[in-house]
Amino acid sequence: MNIQRSRDLREDSDYTQEYIAKLLNVNQRTYSRYENGDRAIPIELLSKLADFYDTSVDYLINRTNIKTPYPKK
Repeated sequence: MNIQRSRDLREDSDYTQEYIAKLLNVNQRTYSRYENGDRAIPIELLSKLADFYDTSVDYLINRTNIKTPYPKK
């Protein structure tokens, strides 16, 4: 699964792959593989990214074009 939107959000916010990798507690090379679709990103990390960028997992994986997160219950 390619998480291109995560890359776009990261670049728009001027974050480096290294910064996001540290946030997710993975090395930069692993995170690069997630962004490029060379390696599947675990759901826990995908959820963490969605929370960090204040969006939904569905937005990150291109299931919706609505950027705002779902309302909390």
